[in-house]
Amino acid sequence: MQLFKKMTTSLLVASLSLSSPVMATSYSELPDIGTVAAGTLSVEKEIEYGNAYMRMLRGSQPIVTDPLLSEYISSLGATLVANANDVKTPFEFILIRNRDINAFAFFGGHVALHTGLFLHAQSESELASVVAHEIAHLTQRHLARAMEEQARQTPLTMAALVGSLMLAIAAPQAGIAAAQATTAASIQSRINYTRSNEKEADRVGIETLSRSGFDVNAMPRFFTRLSDQYRFASKPPQFLLTHPMPDARITDSRERAQQYPQKTVPYSPEYQLARSRVIARYAGIDASAALDGFNRDLKKASPAQAQSLNYGKALVYIDSRQFDKAGALLTPLYKAQPNNRFFLDAMTDLDVSQKHFDQALKRLNTALESQPNNPVLLLNRDYVLVKAEKYKQATSGLMQYTHRYPNDTNGWSLLQEAYDNQGIRHGALAAQGELYALQGRWHKAINNYTQASQLVDLGSLDQARYDARIDQLRVEEARYAALQR
Repeated sequence: MQLFKKMTTSLLVASLSLSSPVMATSYSELPDIGTVAAGTLSVEKEIEYGNAYMRMLRGSQPIVTDPLLSEYISSLGATLVANANDVKTPFEFILIRNRDINAFAFFGGHVALHTGLFLHAQSESELASVVAHEIAHLTQRHLARAMEEQARQTPLTMAALVGSLMLAIAAPQAGIAAAQATTAASIQSRINYTRSNEKEADRVGIETLSRSGFDVNAMPRFFTRLSDQYRFASKPPQFLLTHPMPDARITDSRERAQQYPQKTVPYSPEYQLARSRVIARYAGIDASAALDGFNRDLKKASPAQAQSLNYGKALVYIDSRQFDKAGALLTPLYKAQPNNRFFLDAMTDLDVSQKHFDQALKRLNTALESQPNNPVLLLNRDYVLVKAEKYKQATSGLMQYTHRYPNDTNGWSLLQEAYDNQGIRHGALAAQGELYALQGRWHKAINNYTQASQLVDLGSLDQARYDARIDQLRVEEARYAALQR
């Protein structure tokens, strides 16, 4: 949906249902250097800080809210988390629109990936290797352990360390490495501790990759290519600055990978479709350059690869309003795979752009018969209803959607638009208030709900609901403020 392409300061992320980590034979003897860090920070407190961090991130970073890409990275992340050890929190995976190659992790199971990773990872296993590395930082509780190390080396109290950490949130691209710069401990000890964390995250990540069915050699292969490409660069990518990559580390990861059973991993059409979508819409590449790249790759592509490349070309054509060219590419893709959500979403964009609303709704309702609770399809349907000016029907669907996915800003934005177009001011204010709350803008959220309460009948159910939400928001505001002290 083109709506979501523009909403880059919000977040679409679904809570992942975590199964118990799968136990497998370990091919690596990992040193037990402590994953508990109980004296530093409880897991519950980490989750609180993670939630606060996410609100700050939503208001400060160009988060990609694209439902298809969010679904893809959440599914990839869930597969890896299900096969990781020492999982103590839910995990959330988000995508940030940034061509720089980077990824970072933070308290509470939050993992962020830059769109630039899709431009450089040549396979799903290579992208998975980066995600597995970041998951390992969290399961090994490297951030809490770094704070514990700093507390031993400096006279600062834990409260001061946590305060410094919250300030570091303003520059999240530094990731876990940012915590190393918050005290006056010696530079060398900080470098050594960071490298120790990175090496351990590589080892644990490779084991997670193996258990999850990915190519374990993808990690050293991806790291080697990055290191070689930027070895003499005056300004290396952020990933290499925050994830130190000396030759010894690359060699260690290569040797570690060779200890695992070698397997041939099937081609992933989902990854290639996601990659084409990033190139077409989130890589900051103009239409002509994107088309040139797709056409160049098509000359040497297999039939499976051609599918994702033609999909990417179709998206470029839709966004540049060349609808006939887009339809010529998309129609055979959709007919061959009518339940493929990448193709369904693109066909929806094409239909909405040409005001073929009934055709789009018929296609989506058919897909929803077999996938009734899929958030991508539900959002597409409600998006079409809003654009078709069927606001009452859209509102009914979006009320259910936002109840099920309260952290999805796409649902609240569509609901606000539907209410505005019906002249229901109090509903629009409340929906916008939820968007403010998701960014930690508590004063604005409370103000919106106060106005909404004043607009409805005294003693009505709506007023009771709005007043109850005001009370909840004030509690959240106080908790949030306490974390920053």
